[in-house]
Amino acid sequence: MPPTTPPPPPPDTTEPTVILIAGVSGSGKTTIGTLLAERLGWDYAEADAFHSEANVAKMRAGHPLTDEDRLPWLRAIAAWIAERLATGRPGVVTCSALKRRYRDMLLDGHAGVRLVLLDGDRDTIAARMKARKGHFFKAELLDSQFADLEPPAPDENIVTAPITGTPEETAAHILKALDLVPPSH
Repeated sequence: MPPTTPPPPPPDTTEPTVILIAGVSGSGKTTIGTLLAERLGWDYAEADAFHSEANVAKMRAGHPLTDEDRLPWLRAIAAWIAERLATGRPGVVTCSALKRRYRDMLLDGHAGVRLVLLDGDRDTIAARMKARKGHFFKAELLDSQFADLEPPAPDENIVTAPITGTPEETAAHILKALDLVPPSH
């Protein structure tokens, strides 16, 4: 009988996990991110809170951000992710993460970070944006978001979550895809 190779050790379940919820503005990142964080009992961070006042003013005035505008914002979100990983506190954070280089910067090769892309068509998202009140991001900027969106490549290992159902259905889809079970209360 040939010698058998022992099975690999189980994955290290002590490694903290960060879920990065990505997608164009209006896709539901805040709603889904908040829902996931609540269900899992994890920390939550809203990407908009990382923007400088200048970026918010620019978007409020109807001007899309440039890569240069986004860089400090992306670095701040990446620092939040790194801090969660370093301290062992799991978290959920939102960020449009429209371009591959943005996603690479945010994930920074950390195995403990999983990216989820909320996927919806322009018309559905435009209707949602027109219905929301008080947000600084102008619906007129949506086309610039879709223009910047680089679909994920297979090697990015991104979970895609359709936004055609309710937020609860989308969150359930994500939890199942990531094999996460919320704690019992």
